This record gives sequence, C-alpha cells and structure tokens, in this order.
Amino acid sequence: MRDLTKGKPIVQILFFTIPLLIGNIFQQVYTVSDTVIVGRTIGVKALAAVGATGSLSFLLIGIAQGATSGFAIIAAKHYGAGDYRGIKRSFATSIMISVILSVILSIIGVTFCGQILKIMQTPSDIIDNSYTFLVIQFAGIIAIVAYNLFANMIRAMGNSKTPLFFLIIACFINIGLELLFILVFHWGIAGASFATVLAQFISALLCLGFIYHQFPLLQIHREDFKVSASEIKEHLRLGLPMGFQSSIIAIGSVILQFMLNSLGSNAVAAYTAASRIDGLATMPAMSFGITMATFAAQNWGAHEFSRIRLGVKQTLIVSITFSAVTGVLIIIFGQPLVNLFIGTGQPLVTATAQTYFRFNSSC
Repeated sequence: MRDLTKGKPIVQILFFTIPLLIGNIFQQVYTVSDTVIVGRTIGVKALAAVGATGSLSFLLIGIAQGATSGFAIIAAKHYGAGDYRGIKRSFATSIMISVILSVILSIIGVTFCGQILKIMQTPSDIIDNSYTFLVIQFAGIIAIVAYNLFANMIRAMGNSKTPLFFLIIACFINIGLELLFILVFHWGIAGASFATVLAQFISALLCLGFIYHQFPLLQIHREDFKVSASEIKEHLRLGLPMGFQSSIIAIGSVILQFMLNSLGSNAVAAYTAASRIDGLATMPAMSFGITMATFAAQNWGAHEFSRIRLGVKQTLIVSITFSAVTGVLIIIFGQPLVNLFIGTGQPLVTATAQTYFRFNSSC
C-alpha cells in the first residue's frame, strides 16, 4: 500500500498513476478488441453496429467509474485519518448502493434499449446487431460496476498495481473469448458482447478474491452492513455527482451519435475506429484525475491541505504536457491506426476518421 500523505507529491502521484494508466489503457483494450475483432472477422457493418452502441456503453462505464470513484474517496479519507473501522463501513455502504444502482440500470437498459436505438436513428442495416450487443451490455452491467468498485477501493488504500495485474489477465481472457465465440462458435455480435461482460466479471472476482485473502482493511462482515442513513447520504453526496459528471460527457456522446447515425453506416464505422483510438489518447489525463481523487482524499483525512494544493498544481502541468504530445501523435499516426481496425480496403472510412483526428486532436 502507498501512503500518499508522505514524500514529494509529484513523485508519489507519478508512481501511483503509472499502474493506473496502464490499467485504464487495458480497460480501453476491452472496447478496442471488440472493434478490431468484429471489424476484421465480421465486417464493416458489424463494426458500425458496435459503434452505434458506443456512446451508450460509454454512458454505462462513465456512471460506474464516476460513482464508485466517489465512494472510494470516502474510504481513502478514512485511510488517511487512520480510521480503519470507517473503511470497512464505507466499503459495505458502497456495495449496497452499487448493487441497487446496477439493478436499476439493467432493468431500464434492457427494457428500453430498442426504443433508445430507434430514437438515436440507428441505421436500419445495423440496428438488429446493435440491439443484440447493447442488451447484453445492459444485462451485465453488474460486472462493470463490481470491477470498478473493487478496483477503486483497492486503489483508495494506495495500491494501484494489483487492479492492473487482474485487468491485464481479464483483458487477454476477453480477447481469447471473443475469438472463440466469433470464429469457433459463430455467435457473431452476441459473442463479442458476452465475452466483454464475462471478462469484466472475471476481473471483479479476482479483485474480490485479493481483498478477502490479502487485504484485511477491506475484509467486511455482516455487522459492517448495518450502516446509518447519514453514511448512505455521505456516499451518495460524492458518488452521484461524480457519476453524473461522467454521464454528462457520455450524454454529449449520445447526442453526437444521434447526429452521426443520420450520416450512414460508413460514417458510424469511421467514428467508431477513431473514437476508440482517441479514447486511448485521453487515458493519461483521466488517470491523473483518478489519482488526484485518491491523493486529495488521503491528505484531506490527514489534514495536509497545502500538500493537496501543491499536488494539484504539479499534476496539472504534467497532464497538459501529456495531452499535447498525444494529440500530435494521433494526428501523425491516425491513418495507419485506423487501418488496424478495418484493413486498407475502406478509403472513405479511413478518410473520414482522419478528418475526425485533425479536428479533435487539435482541441
């Protein structure tokens, strides 16, 4: 475990962020592998079908990451203050809220995803595959929420390496399952979606197993679930705004997807490939943001407020530098990266994706 209340702030932040960044990249590999394997094995129409659901999948992941990050801030604050009993109660409270959140999202998503795709003007030649992919994602959202909750709680204790290790394992399992389900079992789009959910579930189980065998601070029992209304309110006060913040970005993507769908499946395919690459490029900034939540929470609990301000200033400089470098690299190498997804026989798709890079990377 890493105590972020001691040592030079930027050094502690960098050492904590590196495993987190690698983990976030592998988290993106889940969606990238879907895109590459589907585009290469099933075709551009199937790639567009996955892409048409991308903004909604991003909405689910954003809510899961945002809300559970908010819950973990409270646990990190207790850790910084040395309140180990508070850590256990925070974890128990987070589990209860996360289960309820997952059930609500699954019911709403499975019930209305068909209507949502129609409202978004999903092209008729891909809407059936889009529905198949999306309904499995909604049904399995508990796996996404569980992994993010367990991983964020482990990180809140200062350990960003273990979630990375488990995520890498699950990522390779995901790729293997996709190839098995698509090429051997011929499950098509459903196979790709089911493989992603199953791999997320495996990574959640690995994190949970680690907690109960190696992490006494997070080992909870029945009495820890007897939480008060004030504790639930405290977690919702942080978790819901952070989940809402992530969902606001995703809602913008949903609106963009709505406009994009009217341009046809080739435009959707181009955006799908380009946005997956763009997602990888934004990982450094996102990882620094998650690190700063843990850093600030631990130092808040330890009443090291001047240290928080210094850490924010130093991290902002490093994050902006990373973003500028990745933006330039995407503009230079965007076209060959897109060809990894669709091959070299789709010049219109490639040109459209390159246009996306020129505008988006400059921002």
